[in-house]
Amino acid sequence: MTQETSPKVEMYTKWGCPFCVRAKALFDQKGVAYEEYDVTGDDAKRAEMVERAPGARTVPQIFIDDQAIGGSDDLAKLEREGKLDGMLGR
Repeated sequence: MTQETSPKVEMYTKWGCPFCVRAKALFDQKGVAYEEYDVTGDDAKRAEMVERAPGARTVPQIFIDDQAIGGSDDLAKLEREGKLDGMLGR
């Protein structure tokens, strides 16, 4: 019997960001656990985000199994196109 493993979902967010709230709500609706990194006032975490997603200056920045997905609009597009569930192993 094989056990399915859930993908690692990570999200860099900032306090008060409506796009972050929207992305988290989509994951919550799907019952997907995610690790959230708040970059509000945290220069080290923000630098880590930019290193992982070169050129990224906005939040959220979302990663699924270390693959940069982009932001909230990119996540919503994957969902609309029916590609997100596949990336989440569903």
